Amino acid sequence: MTAPPIRGLHHITAFAGDPQRNVDFYTQILGQRLVKTTVNFDDPGTYHLYYGDHVGHPGTIMTFFPWPMAPRGVRGTGEASAVGYTITPEAVPFWRERLAARHIVVGEETRFGHTALIFPDPEGMMVELIAQPPTAEITPWSASDIPAEYALRGFHSATLLVRDAQRTAALLLGTLGYTAVGQENNRLRYAAAGGPGTFIDLVVRPELGRGAMGAGSIHHVAFRTADSAEQLAWQAILAEQGHGVTSVRDRQYFNSIYFREPSGTLFEIATDPPGFTADEPVETLGQMLKLPYWLEPNRQRIAEILPPLVWNS
Repeated sequence: MTAPPIRGLHHITAFAGDPQRNVDFYTQILGQRLVKTTVNFDDPGTYHLYYGDHVGHPGTIMTFFPWPMAPRGVRGTGEASAVGYTITPEAVPFWRERLAARHIVVGEETRFGHTALIFPDPEGMMVELIAQPPTAEITPWSASDIPAEYALRGFHSATLLVRDAQRTAALLLGTLGYTAVGQENNRLRYAAAGGPGTFIDLVVRPELGRGAMGAGSIHHVAFRTADSAEQLAWQAILAEQGHGVTSVRDRQYFNSIYFREPSGTLFEIATDPPGFTADEPVETLGQMLKLPYWLEPNRQRIAEILPPLVWNS
């Protein structure tokens, strides 16, 4: 069986601490729109917050499970360690000034010929803004104070920490349809067939211990597939190769299958449809608590447990 090559990242999901602090950072500092306010379907007393561009295009979606009392995660191998967003090269001075004005300490590197601004979010998760011509059109959030020409242009990459790159690289190249871009020191880069979210970087750190999940940890990295038929083809391929892929899970706004890549990071393949406008219009995305039908009978109890949130729509 065959399937079309993976077309880049769909979303990335991480753990956070205080939900209000999370909302403030991603909407008011990074200028992302809160496109869906729902709950962790397996733990409905916890929010599941989705951020993206104005309409929630796949390839722009950063999601969080915020647990206010969660301990900080421990960064190490077997997990994703950083989320990269694309910005235009012209936007670099704007972002330097914006982050400095908010007392965010920013590192700066040049990778594969492009500037990368590197800084932590409030829980210590590393965020990277990489100055490179965008690979896809996105729709900046219209209510953001960031001028559209400087807005984040969707994902650029996810970085994985590995003890050895060989088996993970073989999965990317031999199964998922990625191509090798190059290597700089201990960083290897691979590119998907499309974008946004074109790149996966593997950083080889054999001296590190295994990562431990907590606030600031990235839980999983999700790749795009066009529809359920393609997803089922991927499920069959992964099962045939012995990757322990799960059954299809209904996530309301996409369907998901999960498996662990050889170094230990949890991977997901998610469908583009039905999308975030399946249960509310673009104009009011994220403004109401949305629940799947099986949790609706418990709406009042869930709403009482969840802490209040304030955001600008």
